[in-house]
Amino acid sequence: MITTYHRPQTMNEALALLNKPNTLPLGGGTLLSKPTADPVAVVDLQALGLDSLRANGNELQIGATCTLQSLLESEHCPAALKIALKLEAPINIRNSATVAGTLVASDGRSPFATSVLAMDAKVTVVSDQSSVISAGEYQLSKPKGLITQIVIPLNTKFAFEYVSKTPSDKPLVCAAVSQWNSGRTRLVLGGYGKTPLLAMDGTEADGIESAAKNAYHEAQDEWASAEYRMDVAATLAKRCLESFNV
Repeated sequence: MITTYHRPQTMNEALALLNKPNTLPLGGGTLLSKPTADPVAVVDLQALGLDSLRANGNELQIGATCTLQSLLESEHCPAALKIALKLEAPINIRNSATVAGTLVASDGRSPFATSVLAMDAKVTVVSDQSSVISAGEYQLSKPKGLITQIVIPLNTKFAFEYVSKTPSDKPLVCAAVSQWNSGRTRLVLGGYGKTPLLAMDGTEADGIESAAKNAYHEAQDEWASAEYRMDVAATLAKRCLESFNV
């Protein structure tokens, strides 16, 4: 239950408020709007100018409060990432959900989180000082502070493949692959667990199907068996690679 509302005009003011107990940032409001018995204070980030979205050289710089729909509609958004964004949430949610809020709240079934991890995106986190860490590091440690920006590379090949029960469901298995000009290939699998799983990050693509299978050898839950996920993950990883040669 939201008991106190703040709308700071500066980043310093916002950080000071967020250091108080039971105080959370408010971006798109899609999570905080859900009913809860616990009283919380919210810090509205709308006045801080964190909704920017621009291409800068080989990078797409995405402000923390940029909505999923704004990113999807951007001419600079990679085509495969658009597919993942559509799977992340229906359009009415995408119109309000922010990229930072989605990453913070994501679990292993999130197509968006799977994608940004595969692209080795960089996340800027501000607390007492500003630091830039990989999306993978952020997912593992969830450091204290406020995300202000997510940066994805535009000079890589990126592919996303998935299998789901229905077109509107989040994937049972999804594979996101980035490949750099150097040959470096990074595979992240989604559809299971608390966070997407880095299955491969090597200097070349050899062994990507085996890496996919090995990563999901225990990926069993109420949605699918580990054996099913292993086979599907290998197939999807292979499709991602093949798409780079089309």
